[in-house]
Amino acid sequence: MSPQEQLKPDVARSVSFDFSRLAASIAALVGSSWMFVAACGGIVIWGISGPFFHFSDTWQLIVNTATTIITFLMVFLIQNTQNRDTRALHLKLDEIIRSHHQAHNEMIDIEKLSDKELQELSDYFQKIREACEQRHLTDEGTKKTSAA
Repeated sequence: MSPQEQLKPDVARSVSFDFSRLAASIAALVGSSWMFVAACGGIVIWGISGPFFHFSDTWQLIVNTATTIITFLMVFLIQNTQNRDTRALHLKLDEIIRSHHQAHNEMIDIEKLSDKELQELSDYFQKIREACEQRHLTDEGTKKTSAA
């Protein structure tokens, strides 16, 4: 039995929901202009403190270790919020496609297609665009000829 199966479904959902909320909150905080100013201030303080510590290996190690740990953790937080935002965006787009009577319902879930299939679909719509542009140019030429 897997660890996830051992957890009660409510507990697993609660942990996932809590992590998503935490990740979104932290991403919003660290993405703010104030956090950027604070990070710049921290680097300035670290730089100014260099002469007091004689630019020692420990002094360098502190900032290297801190930035490595922060970067490592931020990758996971940012990826979590990006995945959640992308999933929500796709659901919203799918709903718009479903609600519009002239939309191609085949477009729902196209993000699951292979790169080759996406390229084929892109080529197909490029041909449609070119045909529409050609038709538009022909219609414009007809209007100009009729007006003269």
